[in-house]
Amino acid sequence: MSFVLWGLGILISFTGLIVLSYLYLSGHFRRQKHYDLVGLSASNPHFLVTAASMSDSLITQGEATQFWANIAEIQSKRLALMAQAKEQIQFETFIMMPGKRSHDFAEILKRKASEGVLVQLLADSYGAGSLPQQYWTALKNAGVEVRFFNPFSGRAPLDYLRRNHRKLLIVDQKVAMIGGAGMADRWDGEGQYEGGTPWYDFEVEWQGEAVGLLSGFFWQHWLDAGGHVDLGTHSPNHSVDHNSTSILITPGEDPTAGNSSIRSLFQLCIAAARKRLWIASPYLLPDDATCEMFKSMRQKGVDIRILTMGPKSDKPYVYYVSRERYPALLENDIEIYEYQPSMMHAKVILVDNDWVSLGSANLDPRSFFHNDELNLCTTMSYLIDKIETFFETGFSQSQRIRLKSWKQRPLKERVVGKLGNFFYWQL
Repeated sequence: MSFVLWGLGILISFTGLIVLSYLYLSGHFRRQKHYDLVGLSASNPHFLVTAASMSDSLITQGEATQFWANIAEIQSKRLALMAQAKEQIQFETFIMMPGKRSHDFAEILKRKASEGVLVQLLADSYGAGSLPQQYWTALKNAGVEVRFFNPFSGRAPLDYLRRNHRKLLIVDQKVAMIGGAGMADRWDGEGQYEGGTPWYDFEVEWQGEAVGLLSGFFWQHWLDAGGHVDLGTHSPNHSVDHNSTSILITPGEDPTAGNSSIRSLFQLCIAAARKRLWIASPYLLPDDATCEMFKSMRQKGVDIRILTMGPKSDKPYVYYVSRERYPALLENDIEIYEYQPSMMHAKVILVDNDWVSLGSANLDPRSFFHNDELNLCTTMSYLIDKIETFFETGFSQSQRIRLKSWKQRPLKERVVGKLGNFFYWQL
């Protein structure tokens, strides 16, 4: 018996050493740099150029033509847009899971491929890992081109931590849809923690010159996955549309601790606020530098509110880790609202009445330092109004968290939160 216990102790010690070595080598214990970012205003006419240069973003033109905040309608509009395709469908996403949504999606793709439409589907190899091989085989047999982002390789196992978190649909290089919804029934509320109520999320339809750039970003990933691209088919829209407005596109491509476009974009938005800073992020895990920026802006009188997930979460352990980090915000009068009816999955920043930034990025280390993300930023009043209403509806269905009630959270939540916080940089 003592020999078994001795062997078990050796195994646990060896495993612990491997975990600690990985955390050390991956920079988990690195010191965070503190810096000051001041002198920026969302109302400044130079904000767009400044933000572009500081976040490795591109400036283009376009128009947000539709906004949906109903999950069933979002999925219906996606299928309807793909059904109208005449030449090409480009789709990339993080989450795809077995169910009605993925089935209906496959059926429309197979039909359009049989009609001669070029259909290119790029799925994250981890996020789509639950779909059986038969699903992909049926798509390929119908003529759909399928590629997977960053499959596991024994030659570079740590590279597998990089994921493609984008959700992008482009049809005929003329219309694009961007939002947070994956191709899975869980967005309809079908899951252990959702309780049958659809997730709180939204999708935006875009047209104009920006769509041509989005096609190029898609093809970068497509080539990285071993796909074929004929750039002779690239037909970006350069026509002048008087309804168009400036758009900032931030492709968070293979970020690092020292070079993260998404982190820069988030922090620029924070520093630019003068009256209002409303943020929606389900996975709320701001780093120390970002928390210090929140504190500074709140001291200047900026109304800072954060809409995030509540107890009905798809990742309870992340929810507990997130709550473990609330004091840095609550103690500085940052308002945190936990959405109650279901999973809150939207990712968006509203700066004063001037700017809105939306896309796939969360306020967490994974979006900042590990994932490939995609955010769009614009001054379009139509979209700002829609997002403001989205926030107000979300706040009205949320519980505002107070420091006193936070201190009374259950023991289980405290333990899981503290243990999970040890792996903060990978969440």
